[in-house]
Amino acid sequence: MPSSVVNHYLYFPKTEILRIIYQSGAIYDYYKVPVEISEKFKAARSKGQFLNYVIKPKFRFRKVK
Repeated sequence: MPSSVVNHYLYFPKTEILRIIYQSGAIYDYYKVPVEISEKFKAARSKGQFLNYVIKPKFRFRKVK
């Protein structure tokens, strides 16, 4: 999963939280992300584009670190 934006990500299905660890070291939680969207994110060729066009505009988020 080489990405210039995303270093790693975790999905917590019980809480529907998608945690993104950016290359910068910043960590953000995105809330109420359905499993279908997390699967599409996982399969996306460009994680950064998917984040910018699908996840960020539609889901509430909070900076964790």
